[in-house]
Amino acid sequence: MTRAVLVGTVGTVWLVFPSTTINSTSAVALPRAGPVAPAAAPRQDGTSGDDLVLPLVAVGAAGILAGYGYVRRTHRARTRTTPGGGDRDGADRHGADRDSGGGGPRAGGPGRPPLAALEARACDALVLADDCVRTSREELGFAEARLGTEACAPFARAVRQAETEVTAAFRTRQRYDEGVPDPADGRARRRALADMTGRCGEAGRLLDAAATEFDALRGLDREESLGEALVLAETRFRELAGHTTATEQIVAGLHERYAPTACEPVTGYVEQAKDRLMFATAHLNQARRSVDRGGHSRAAAELRAAEGAVVQVAVFLDAVSSLAEDLDEAASLVPAALSGAEAARAGAEERLTGVPAGEVRARVLHADAVLTSVRLELTSGRAYDPLAVLRRVVAATAPLGAGRAGVLSVAALLTARSAVTAAEGFITTHRGAVGATARTRLAEAQRLLAAEDSAVLPRADALARTARELAEQDVRTHGNPYAEADAQTPGTAGALRGGILLPGPSPTGAAPSYGGPVKRKRRAPQVS
Repeated sequence: MTRAVLVGTVGTVWLVFPSTTINSTSAVALPRAGPVAPAAAPRQDGTSGDDLVLPLVAVGAAGILAGYGYVRRTHRARTRTTPGGGDRDGADRHGADRDSGGGGPRAGGPGRPPLAALEARACDALVLADDCVRTSREELGFAEARLGTEACAPFARAVRQAETEVTAAFRTRQRYDEGVPDPADGRARRRALADMTGRCGEAGRLLDAAATEFDALRGLDREESLGEALVLAETRFRELAGHTTATEQIVAGLHERYAPTACEPVTGYVEQAKDRLMFATAHLNQARRSVDRGGHSRAAAELRAAEGAVVQVAVFLDAVSSLAEDLDEAASLVPAALSGAEAARAGAEERLTGVPAGEVRARVLHADAVLTSVRLELTSGRAYDPLAVLRRVVAATAPLGAGRAGVLSVAALLTARSAVTAAEGFITTHRGAVGATARTRLAEAQRLLAAEDSAVLPRADALARTARELAEQDVRTHGNPYAEADAQTPGTAGALRGGILLPGPSPTGAAPSYGGPVKRKRRAPQVS
């Protein structure tokens, strides 16, 4: 840039200097001493050279300034990160400070990734680690069924240890979402994200460390072991196929006895179970053909895909049976819950010592309104949702200090357990499309449910239902990018959405197996 200015200056001087003598053919006379004649100098043709000096100097200066401005604009445009933004270093520096929650350059720091990027990385790590744990647990079940729990004990222990790490990571994520650490403390937020990512990495390491020995134990590269595993998968497949008709009848009975909202958690589950059964049928057949041709590696990949589908068929069918049991239990519990609510109302003033009388009265009036509404619904003669009724009763009486023991505690446990089971089943069978937030809420709900504290059961119930809603939203957003896959093998799109297959370059994908992220990168053959 300095060189450009210098060149412009020299050029201007070169233009201006000759102009002072361009109209003169003789030397310039020096001024003489003495008085100057008053007569005017004779006028020459055109404008004199002296008259052109100042305009040319002005033009040259303008050219210099324009060149300098052009060079500056070019330099700034090349280093700008966004339209209208500053230079790249400044943008990164300010962005890091902002993302650090106001922690200044030391909290954000030049060259450090912004907080949003670390959050995305932690979410990806949570999803991957959770998927690895789920897949490993599922394949472990088939190994235990054939080889026994004692032979598989080291690998079951590795799964439990990995699950402990992932659970801790989800707990940290839940607290992070709740504002702990303080969002203004960028450094602490970064440490929390690093803890999540580190725990997920440790979970994957534990599974990867056991994967080679597990594969050797299963022996799917040996014809005899592969044949035994195929027989086991086919037997389980036939059992579940036989239960499908019975499950359809259960769903029909639920629609007859209860409101449509009561059946929503399992809507479409029988159809999805049949979809997985078609997928399992195709890949069990492919595995058999590969065994006959001596292609053990291909046969093992096909078998694992079929096993994953069989597991999810069981999840769909069990979810229907579990919901039916919960609804029947809730219906039988409603009268007792109403009686418990009346008792809670009557003793509210004794329990709520220290609470202002006006506040106690407001809580009692609210409970009265809810209980009156519930009784009207029960006596209307219309079908109702007994789990929803219990939730309303528990929520109305909780502010009265009730629910820590007795029938209301039982009602709170039933509703929370049912919600957690429903969310777990949905996320398991749709995990190929479900993100970290839904999984985090589910993990927190499971933690509270296991705490055996009736005071936190309503929160566990609410978190589980939120997890299910978020998971359903993720699935809707994900859509069906694998529609063309079903043209090749029925059920493939559902298998990809369910995480039974890992998406690949073709419409099909590879089946994941016991292990962590390193094992997943060593892709097995794509299923056909």
